[in-house]
Amino acid sequence: MAKFIELSHVIEDGMITYAGLPGPKIKDHLSREGSRGHYSEGTTFQIGQIEMVANTGTYIDAPFHRYSEGADLSEFKLSAIANLDGLVIRTGPQTRFIDQDLFKSHDLNGKAVLVHTGWDKHWRTEQYFESHPFLTRAAADYLTSSGVALVGIDSLNIDDTADGSRPVHTILLGANIPIVEHMCNLGALPLSGFKVFAVPAPVKGMGSFPVRAFAIID
Repeated sequence: MAKFIELSHVIEDGMITYAGLPGPKIKDHLSREGSRGHYSEGTTFQIGQIEMVANTGTYIDAPFHRYSEGADLSEFKLSAIANLDGLVIRTGPQTRFIDQDLFKSHDLNGKAVLVHTGWDKHWRTEQYFESHPFLTRAAADYLTSSGVALVGIDSLNIDDTADGSRPVHTILLGANIPIVEHMCNLGALPLSGFKVFAVPAPVKGMGSFPVRAFAIID
């Protein structure tokens, strides 16, 4: 039987994904108690309401996130974000600068490349926002030239947040390569031999949105 591996963090009321951005507000739009008068006796429903920024939890970036003329979430082809051949690249335990050399011994063409740093162990702590691992500009150039289909990372940001030019976002999204950030459980995956799914709602006019990212191991 196929084995499913969860790769997304749970979205919870008030949690902070990225310092400086507000956490989501989750509440009832219609509570079960409030719904009683609308239905037959003993029948109730809950309709939830969530207010959040797009960059919440584990999310995907489309080209529109970086480029005004880039494709938005609604323009993703399902073949670009679902049923992709996956490849895990594991960094060393103290690696912060993830350079091109880490990728050079792998066949990357057409793969969803998931960079396993282990940083997700700091999720929901102050450490998560400090000195996180990230890809270098050279790594982004190499991944692009190698024909990757998607790049994911289990860290705060695929870029160095001290670099305001955001070279990795600029290079990958400029080449129409989706980015998935704040992944988790990459340590549960084999290096290859699995399929990756990271599908957002097809929202028009938005460049980022949470996904239920997961892998299937045959």
